[in-house]
Amino acid sequence: MAFTMTDETKKDILQKIARAKGTPVFVIDIAQIKKNYLRFKENFPDVQVYYAVKANSHPLIVKTLFDLGASFDVASLPEFHLVRENIKDMLPSEQQEFIWEKVIYAHPVKMIKTLHELEPYKPLVTFDNFDELEKIKKHCPSAGLMLRIEVPNKGSVVDLSSKFGASKEDAVPLALKAFQMGFLVEGLSFHVGSQCMNIDNYKTGLNLAAFIFDEVEKRGYRIGNSMTGKRILDIGGGFPAEEYGPGIMPFEELAKELNAEMKRLFPDNIEFIAEPGRFIVANACTLVVTVIGRAFRHGITSYYIDDGIYGTFSGQVFDHQIYTLKAFKEGKKEKCIIFGPTCDGFDTVSPNTNDSKYPFGFLPRMEIGELLYAENMGAYTLASATNFNGFPIAKTICVNK
Repeated sequence: MAFTMTDETKKDILQKIARAKGTPVFVIDIAQIKKNYLRFKENFPDVQVYYAVKANSHPLIVKTLFDLGASFDVASLPEFHLVRENIKDMLPSEQQEFIWEKVIYAHPVKMIKTLHELEPYKPLVTFDNFDELEKIKKHCPSAGLMLRIEVPNKGSVVDLSSKFGASKEDAVPLALKAFQMGFLVEGLSFHVGSQCMNIDNYKTGLNLAAFIFDEVEKRGYRIGNSMTGKRILDIGGGFPAEEYGPGIMPFEELAKELNAEMKRLFPDNIEFIAEPGRFIVANACTLVVTVIGRAFRHGITSYYIDDGIYGTFSGQVFDHQIYTLKAFKEGKKEKCIIFGPTCDGFDTVSPNTNDSKYPFGFLPRMEIGELLYAENMGAYTLASATNFNGFPIAKTICVNK
């Protein structure tokens, strides 16, 4: 069944899927995934895409990006093995080459048992502190290293700088220590924070990376691959989804400025990589739900739907995003509050508010059994859904494959 986010028959298609498969149903438009990937590549032609699997780990999304030539940012063993599924028919030597060249284990702090399991694969892993360096040396000595540095996350919806990244003062000593321990330090990485709306975070990261490359070299070591001469700079993720709301810098404008800064600061032997997740999947997924109950209290209509905060709308808690619920039918909109299906009062999808910035709190009069839908739900939604209270996670349907 053909389906795109811009198709005029979108509502009809979504309703047909919901009636055939039941709700809640999470619809992934594979064509939009491809479009987003190609848009990123077009605007960053010299940057290799390492898709951040944590954003949405549906196997067909991973397979689609694999077929397009993407690389992968993984942060857990299940994510690592999910990517490996796509290379299981390769020769062992080809599998090893793929893992080394196209997978980065980007979680800076790893469990000991994880390092033991990664060791045979000779992975490329990140680190950002001395204890982690000692742990890697003991439990995964064949790894190649990427040093993650701390950069400002000001203006990003999700701040990562308080948890990860070596300070400017620690970065050079960490790199020197890694070399002295016999490691190959392939490059540097940073992350500006998720849904970053401040381009200065990227520019600060680029300038800091250039400084650290130079400072380490002044002390007798060279970050990079000694055989190829290349050094990696991972500019991380954070590329914002423009569909979330106004005031977000257009992606093409952001890319133009960053490309100019990268060209100004670095020579041709730098291999740039990035870890987009949200940018690839956010606008490619739509959720359809059913109204399962209705009540009238204090002059406000309450609707109960079959998905909520503990399910696909978990992104409202963990990812700090607001998702707009829309009706398929037309009609005069009334102020309302929308609850998820669980017995917890916290399970409130839309707030009871007069604030017009929450348009999903206004719907035409809905009847029990009617359908609602929410767009732009591809990133950090289904990924953090649970079975709390026994309610199942939304079923997933892929279209336009």
